[in-house]
Amino acid sequence: MTYPNQPRQDGPYPPDGEYGHTGETGRHGEYVQYPPAGRPFAAEPAVPAQTVPAPTAPGARPAHTGAFPDPTRTARHAAPPTAPSPVPGRAAGAGAAPAAKPGRDRYLDVLRAVALVRVVFFHLFGWAWLTVLFPSMGVMFALAGSLMARSLARPAGSVIRSRLRRLLPPMWAFSLVVVPVMFALSWKPVREEGVWWFIKIAYYIFPVGTPPYPEESGSTGGWLELTWADQAAGPLWYLRAYLWFVLASPLLLKAFRRLPWVTLLAPIGLTAVIGTGLVTVPGTFGEGLIDFAVFGSCWILGFAHNDGLLKEIPRYLAVSSAAIVMGFGLWWASGHLTEEGWNLDEIPLAQATWSLGFCAILLVYAPSWQKLPGRLAGWDSLVTLANNRAVTIYLWHNMLLMAAVQLVDELWSVPWFGDTFGTYIEQSYEVLVLIVIWPLIGLAILAFGWVEDVAAKRRPRLWPNGADKRRA
Repeated sequence: MTYPNQPRQDGPYPPDGEYGHTGETGRHGEYVQYPPAGRPFAAEPAVPAQTVPAPTAPGARPAHTGAFPDPTRTARHAAPPTAPSPVPGRAAGAGAAPAAKPGRDRYLDVLRAVALVRVVFFHLFGWAWLTVLFPSMGVMFALAGSLMARSLARPAGSVIRSRLRRLLPPMWAFSLVVVPVMFALSWKPVREEGVWWFIKIAYYIFPVGTPPYPEESGSTGGWLELTWADQAAGPLWYLRAYLWFVLASPLLLKAFRRLPWVTLLAPIGLTAVIGTGLVTVPGTFGEGLIDFAVFGSCWILGFAHNDGLLKEIPRYLAVSSAAIVMGFGLWWASGHLTEEGWNLDEIPLAQATWSLGFCAILLVYAPSWQKLPGRLAGWDSLVTLANNRAVTIYLWHNMLLMAAVQLVDELWSVPWFGDTFGTYIEQSYEVLVLIVIWPLIGLAILAFGWVEDVAAKRRPRLWPNGADKRRA
């Protein structure tokens, strides 16, 4: 079996808050949920002394009259309360019960975890139909756009710095391992790239462009095959695209709130121009621009989700419109199939339209889960761990898949075992790789995952699956 060398790598949800909150973590790791842009937190209203009824029993308290919404509803759907007139000299909220702490949207956490698993399956088995079944890239960008819009209720500069702080250190840790190995295996970048290499190498520090790497490195049949560098550095395109969206979000959000539908559909139009060959933008800038166009509508759809625009559209109209857009995507793909078949990653306009419609349906029907319901509750620890270590899993999974392949290959070298079970190893080769990859991902989480905590200014944790909070 040859490990599939995919030219496109799917990505994880970016590192926003503790395992993808719809808010931020505070100084000591506590969860803080930010309201949508333009809607500040409501102050706890004062309770006038003359309106407080006398308790009818010893120890009885007045009813809570705080301005915080019902925790079963999201902030953007809560009606603004009417605060009574404050009483001079009395602290606001005195005598009122403390407001409930807002929770995470576990539905979004599940989507991120599913997307990561789908990425691993796709890069192992190479099944093109997985890009249709669950367009993980579009989903991740839509969720990231929603969170970015929510965070931009704060000053844009501080939000961008926060995003960069969470994104870059895990990439630096990855680069500190991978790039020296490239040099150790006789990479001669100045000879191959020229003096421009000294600029391009900076993309491993600040990925606004495509980082350089050797097209061939390693050895045939060795632990590092000839294409290992291409496969290892391939996922970095996602970090570039995410960085572009973060930097552009303040302007995109202003444009969206002025002309929502034009802004939402503009990236589709741009994809139709530069993603179909009608106009060609050369070089790595062109590659980045195509990615920006393809997933731009999904990112902006996240703005619409955060601002409640999707709730204002009748559900039947939203779903039927999304189905039409998805149908166009499949129709376009059917006439532009590549040698990889229905791999939408290789058909930009089909990817853009299918992902937009798919994400719209997911967000229109999005429930608000404070806890995983029913049988999903049994997966709570793994969902939490995947969200806490999404960037680590994404950055390292290709390297770990190559290592898993080599480990399974070694089974044939085990005395007696290889001769006796060689046929079974061959028949179940990819399944064995799938089994081996998960312990390797666990080791990567233990070795490198703590960098995500340091980047987020949290206490480093080896295995953040939420067990400590459940015990508390």
